[in-house]
Amino acid sequence: MAPRSSADALYAVLRSRHFFIAGPCVLESCDLALHVAAIVKEAAEQVNLPVIFKSSYEKANRTSGSGFRGPGRDTGLVWLDRVREETDLPVTTDVHDPADASIVAEVVDILQIPAFLSRQTALLTAAGETGAIVNVKKGQFLAPWDMAHVAAKIASTGNSRILLTERGSSFGYNNLVVDMRSFPLMKDLGYPLIMDATHSVQMPGGQGACSGGDRRLAPPLALAAAGAGAAGVFLECHPHPDKALCDGPNSLNLADVPALFRKLAGIWRLVDEQ
Repeated sequence: MAPRSSADALYAVLRSRHFFIAGPCVLESCDLALHVAAIVKEAAEQVNLPVIFKSSYEKANRTSGSGFRGPGRDTGLVWLDRVREETDLPVTTDVHDPADASIVAEVVDILQIPAFLSRQTALLTAAGETGAIVNVKKGQFLAPWDMAHVAAKIASTGNSRILLTERGSSFGYNNLVVDMRSFPLMKDLGYPLIMDATHSVQMPGGQGACSGGDRRLAPPLALAAAGAGAAGVFLECHPHPDKALCDGPNSLNLADVPALFRKLAGIWRLVDEQ
């Protein structure tokens, strides 16, 4: 197992610099993960910004019981450890069960709490107790200021290495909307704020047995969020998104990621000059 980066050192970087989180929604194969990680690493290096590789070993929240869920925890952690070892990138993945938090934290640098689980006290405290960085996606049903209580649950464990992620709010049936007012409001909570641009254009359950989405809308939202105060941008990407086994409609084409990274870096430079 590759040694994990110091949580304090990585969190210091994320507090002081803009950054990206990118990768396929779910681990489909180790080769795919390594390929995507290499591309996003090169794209981030071209703009001199850090990137964290993200992919889920299991997707517990599926519209249909027949939806692809991933390789499972044990195989997925082996693949994620290979990504870290061969690319030297920090990695993150979802955690759904409090019992898994300490096991997953032995491999990954950041534990990601899914939006639908953002109020689950046992999961939040278990993640905090690992000492790893914890990134919580704001539930589609929560107001920005509600995330203060979410962060407080993690901080109650003595772990203040917290990231907060905006991913849209429920807007009627099978639709989400992003309220840009949430960025200054959540930023005021004192933790690095991330924009999940691709999940924000998801249409939950929009295709009947699976979620839909419109990937064309993700770049404009990402760019707007960079200007509105997001410290980092989260982008799910795939070399063939129309063939992706999970969240393909809202995933970006991997070939388009370098250009978007350059645009985001340019906006952040302008913001930092103000």
